[in-house]
Amino acid sequence: MVVVRRRNVKVFTFAFLLITVTSFLLNYTHQVTTTTWDLRHLIVQFSEQVQKLFKYPRRPCSCRTCISELGHSLWFDQRFNSTMQPFLTSQNALIPEESYKWWLKLQGEKTPKNINATLKELFGIIPGVGDPLQERGTYTCRRCAVVGNSGNLRQSQYGQDIDSHDFVLRMNRAPTAGYESDVGSKTTHHFVYPESYKELAENVSMILIPFKTLDLRWVVTALTTGTINFTYVPVPRKIKVKKEKILVYNPAFMKYVYENWLQHHGRYPSTGLLSLMLALHLCDEVNVYGFGADSKGHWHHYWENNASAGAFRKTGVHDGDFEFNVTLTLASIEKINFFKGR
Repeated sequence: MVVVRRRNVKVFTFAFLLITVTSFLLNYTHQVTTTTWDLRHLIVQFSEQVQKLFKYPRRPCSCRTCISELGHSLWFDQRFNSTMQPFLTSQNALIPEESYKWWLKLQGEKTPKNINATLKELFGIIPGVGDPLQERGTYTCRRCAVVGNSGNLRQSQYGQDIDSHDFVLRMNRAPTAGYESDVGSKTTHHFVYPESYKELAENVSMILIPFKTLDLRWVVTALTTGTINFTYVPVPRKIKVKKEKILVYNPAFMKYVYENWLQHHGRYPSTGLLSLMLALHLCDEVNVYGFGADSKGHWHHYWENNASAGAFRKTGVHDGDFEFNVTLTLASIEKINFFKGR
């Protein structure tokens, strides 16, 4: 980071000196007799080329490579859409009708409440904006760790490396206490839905992934009346999360992930892939941990010894194999770094 900043300082210093010298020469040649090879014209042309050089090739970040840069992989360029908005916010609370109809079928909600009224009520309680993850800058290098829950994290000793990132994204019921050497202790953002909610530290942002209108209404009541305590399983009546620390995943972005990246495989994307895709659009460098099976081919959580581990892969809801291949492809074209664990 220090090297990159020094390089930026040198570049801008050079540009300042060049423009100053150019301005001086332009003023000077305006006052003297023009030579036969038109010095002033040459200087104008040179100045224009320098301005173009600094105006157009500006990179989207200061990392060695930036995820959002196109032109390196046709496979990536055909799928990546930088205009997609990952979050619903008070300023961006509209779900396109086509996306809404698709989203409504995900968990077969029979009598959903009015979505516009629900969103209006929700964003009357939470702002949905102002989170550091939503702020971008061309002179920064935002490093993000997306930490899955695979058993391949056991004895990986990735903890210190994970904690070195600017943002650490975790999901569902993943614990860190007792597993710090392998998974780290830092969490900046945690993905949940009502049925997977866990208590979070007060400095952690909660990213709600809503799979139905009831999930949005649950946030409203969990911060106010506490009237919803059951969806298809029991859920907490109340949550202890600061209102300004709650972000809402955009259903339109979920549909984009399903269509562009999954090519309609499975019924809808898993929490893991949705987390990875959000990071892909908001971070400059993404490092992925805890995805896939362990070295013995077992699919299980790192904190569990589950005899039925991997059963979720047979339900047909998510196409785990296709999702994993997407992850490996992203790694092969160097858009992410994939740490396979043990």
